[in-house]
Amino acid sequence: MTLIDATKTPAWAKLGQLAASFEPDLPGWFAADPARAERFGLQAGDLFVDLSKNLLTDEVFQALVELGYQVGLPARRDEMYAGAEINVTEHRSVLHTALRRPAGDALLVAGVDVVAEVQQALGRIYAFAERVRSGDWLGVSGKPVKTVVNIGIGGSDLGPVMVYEALKHYVSPGLECRFISNIDPTDLAQKTSDLDPQTTLFIVVSKTFSTLETLTNARLARDWLLDGLAERGLPGGEAAVAKHFAAVSTALDKVAAFGIDPANVFGFWDWVGGRYSVDSAVGTILAIAIGQSNFADFLAGFRRIDEHFAAQPIERNVPALLGLLNIWYRNFLKAPTHAVLPYAQSLHRFAAYLQQLTMESNGKSVRLDGTPVTSDTGEVFWGEPGTNGQHAFYQLIHQGTSLIPADFIAFANPAYPLQDGETDVHELFLSNFFAQTKALAFGKTAEQVRAEGTPEEIVAARVFKGNRPTTSIMAPALTPGVVGQLIALYEHITFTQGVVWGIDSFDQWGVELGKQLAGQIAPAVAGDQAALAGQDSSTKSLVSYYLANRLRQ
Repeated sequence: MTLIDATKTPAWAKLGQLAASFEPDLPGWFAADPARAERFGLQAGDLFVDLSKNLLTDEVFQALVELGYQVGLPARRDEMYAGAEINVTEHRSVLHTALRRPAGDALLVAGVDVVAEVQQALGRIYAFAERVRSGDWLGVSGKPVKTVVNIGIGGSDLGPVMVYEALKHYVSPGLECRFISNIDPTDLAQKTSDLDPQTTLFIVVSKTFSTLETLTNARLARDWLLDGLAERGLPGGEAAVAKHFAAVSTALDKVAAFGIDPANVFGFWDWVGGRYSVDSAVGTILAIAIGQSNFADFLAGFRRIDEHFAAQPIERNVPALLGLLNIWYRNFLKAPTHAVLPYAQSLHRFAAYLQQLTMESNGKSVRLDGTPVTSDTGEVFWGEPGTNGQHAFYQLIHQGTSLIPADFIAFANPAYPLQDGETDVHELFLSNFFAQTKALAFGKTAEQVRAEGTPEEIVAARVFKGNRPTTSIMAPALTPGVVGQLIALYEHITFTQGVVWGIDSFDQWGVELGKQLAGQIAPAVAGDQAALAGQDSSTKSLVSYYLANRLRQ
């Protein structure tokens, strides 16, 4: 692999020249080009993507496309799809796209047909899910499962909980899913406080079955189960754990030692990174919640965007263009953050999911060859659903001093259509979606403010400069397939940016040091004075305050 420094390419130089004299004028551009919205409106699967309100001229667009070609984006994409070891620091392939390839496809990596393995694993997951959904799976007292609790953290939690919330209207009646991730005991205590252990099934999700937070919570959940059964005079021990626990892991020996029946363990592969794993066995709880048919549609949604990303030239390739646009904003217009604003309450966890996907992937300062990066990398992704955000932080986006690109996401048909008298509430809701992107793009001049009779002393406060960039993403409805398409869209956006920056978007060494230090500090937190003495002065001060104020049970 030849690593290309994007900052040395002609396209990067061209973009730098354009940025140096760039004067955004969305109102003028639309006035001069009646076809602008049509030219910058693209389709990928069920997603209609409007780029027209971005700070994008034809020259900028062409330079971004050229940048994609000059850094070798198509070749890098093809290497990923083929199973090349593009995760260089862990010497791994990156094959989350294989998780959604259809049965009958074949992809040989190191002599193994990974698609066949995926299909075999899916068959086991579907069979298990159907047993739980049908009531055939019985707890130790002979009662069917009513609540499934997922125990995981990071990619083993963020993806499943986001998709579950997004597709809650597809969940079978009488079945509920909950998610425990935080090692703060409050999380487990609150999530289990009103549950009946007789009808609760836990799924412990940890590839190595050694993640501190997950295993701690799993042991606490096991204690909660056995204590609750004992209070009811019901049998406990290994028989109860086997009936009320399943796992997603590759460490069968550790799972068995915990008491989980190996027949109820679902594995995945080292070529699936945690933040790319919701469509693997990590999504077992989703297969239970929405059923095999809907989960298959979910996977098919991913595949539609995978195929689009694989087949389309950069100039018509939606994920590639969005990733390149992010480069324009981050590296040339110096926008450090990126807002994601779904006008769908069901996507209220989408921004949190994207934070791990994008920031863990591209928060790097070293290139693939170990040299320092040659430009800024990564953005801070954040957001909340509309219209809540309008009453919170939109002020900053509209009139603040920082440029904040924003993705607006909406759906033509609501999950829950309601009327307020004669008013269709979804129409009222989407009126805000359309209005916000218009206001951000076109703003409001001082002359327009004065024409409304505004006193001169407050005219400036009511001026909206406009030229605030937005991308609008719309789909017919929030279906399992569309959720899969949205996730895959941002996966490939993230990949595109990583290719331009020349970084490894698939490792996450930055999360390791804090975990290692936590293990070293834990004895001090437990009161070991020798361990406390070995800490730096700040840590010593903080831990001492904690110990002085801790009221132990």
